[in-house]
Amino acid sequence: MAAIGRFNTLQIVKHTGFGLYLDGGPDGEILLPNRYIPKDTPTEVEDWLNVFIYLDSEDKLIATTETPKAQVGEFASLKVAEINRVGLFLDWGLPKDVLLPHSEEKRPLEVGNYCVVYLYLDKHTRRITATAHLDRHLDKTPPRYKVGEQVSLLIAGVTDLGFKAIINGQHWGLVHKNEAFKFLRNGMQEVGYIKEIRPDGKISLSLQPVGSDAGDALQQQIMQRLEEHDGVLMISDKSPPELIAKEFGVSKGNFKKAIGGLMKLGHIRIQPDRIEKV
Repeated sequence: MAAIGRFNTLQIVKHTGFGLYLDGGPDGEILLPNRYIPKDTPTEVEDWLNVFIYLDSEDKLIATTETPKAQVGEFASLKVAEINRVGLFLDWGLPKDVLLPHSEEKRPLEVGNYCVVYLYLDKHTRRITATAHLDRHLDKTPPRYKVGEQVSLLIAGVTDLGFKAIINGQHWGLVHKNEAFKFLRNGMQEVGYIKEIRPDGKISLSLQPVGSDAGDALQQQIMQRLEEHDGVLMISDKSPPELIAKEFGVSKGNFKKAIGGLMKLGHIRIQPDRIEKV
């Protein structure tokens, strides 16, 4: 049986004038329209193709080689393309928008807004459906991350304490306000680091490396950049935090600690508008 809302590797069973038919097992033959047939892959009968399976506008199974912005079982930030009495239709990168029923909304949305959702398969209709109620789809088992571990983050909420983020598509974590040294908003994907795992299982996150090795790594990065730029970088402890975040992906405080340490070691000079290798 083909997994709806996921990529499947299926065998070609026949050619027609409007596309290829693939063996969907108990679901029968599934059409891959001509416009999605890959040009650089063998497509003879009995060859295998990796395709994404979903329901078309007539609720028939159809295949595509295009990649959606998310598969069933994943979280994503999607744009509202249309709203009607049934619900909201979200652009997920395929011709047929995905439905977010009104009952699955968490806050009022308008066309053009973005919303972080989870995609699931409706058990009754087999349609791929979105929900903005994320908690029920996150992993409830105790997290097994290590402090300092690099993780992928999807920013999915704002609280008085900071920014809620989904860690590796599995758990909630929090980037506290004092750790948010650069602009963040819902839907942004960021590289993050595990800062603390509390006894109650709650996870604090950092947007920059943590631990004793983090400062050394930043200093090495700065010295390498100086080597690549003839010993001068037009950035210093007086530079705006936004520039430092853009160039090195760290907070101004951590950058100042790193260059201060390098200056004490006699490796650099700090000028008001630049740093220079000694």
